[in-house]
Amino acid sequence: MPYPEMLVAPMRQDLVRIGFQELKSADEVDAALGETGEPVLVVVNSVCGCAAGGMRPAVALSLRDEKGPRPTRLTTVFAGQDVEATTRAREYFPGYRPSSPAVALLHEGEVVWMLERHQIEGHHPEMLASVLKKAYEAHC
Repeated sequence: MPYPEMLVAPMRQDLVRIGFQELKSADEVDAALGETGEPVLVVVNSVCGCAAGGMRPAVALSLRDEKGPRPTRLTTVFAGQDVEATTRAREYFPGYRPSSPAVALLHEGEVVWMLERHQIEGHHPEMLASVLKKAYEAHC
């Protein structure tokens, strides 16, 4: 059962206010993640502590430098809240188990890089931001 929207709204806004497009349906996911020809960052958001203390701050830090390489499109789905969208987004991540939080970088609808929950847990935002920036440099 999803958490009350009043509780998760601030968690959504952590990403929306820095330019992320929320994807709340399978159709929105397909339109955003399909073969767009541009790098797309997909953040699988979550209410867990490693999302709040690690992943969301790391993503924000990684995108601060507007001069360096970065994904063209920033998108997010919310695990446990927007079930249809999250399920569809995960179909774009073949070979990866469902993970939330998670961060994926797609190009032409294919995963070129992925950061899963087990790689996020216990790490500081600054370290995770560095890992994200290296992925942007390699794939954007």
